[in-house]
Amino acid sequence: MKNYEFTEHTADIGIRVRGDDLKELFKNTALAMFDIIAQASVIKSKREEEITVKEKADNLEELFINWLNDLLSLSAAKELVFTNFKIEELDDYHIKAICSAEDAKNFKFNSEIKAATYQGLKIEQINGGWQAEVIFDV
Repeated sequence: MKNYEFTEHTADIGIRVRGDDLKELFKNTALAMFDIIAQASVIKSKREEEITVKEKADNLEELFINWLNDLLSLSAAKELVFTNFKIEELDDYHIKAICSAEDAKNFKFNSEIKAATYQGLKIEQINGGWQAEVIFDV
């Protein structure tokens, strides 16, 4: 079951993501982003990596966008697709996560996401959980 849904946007891709807590929200948004980018293929290379990602920011919104854009940059530079995230530390100003990735050759690419944007960004607590709306520049 997907933890996100698409939202209306004319030129780019918008999604609404939910999580029980802030860690799950960050994880689910990253998973949604890579779900939009690529789908696993039948052919599998054995190349897998774990990368520790650390980010700092002045506020939660900046941290959220930095997290997503750093993952996009690492994915492109290392030719990997991230498949799982274990968030070890998270508050409004920093995140530390162990990110699992596979060789990009294991995937069929659907959409290129250039960046997560601040346009229409919302991060809020709702119904005992968290929700984010983010638009990706494609």
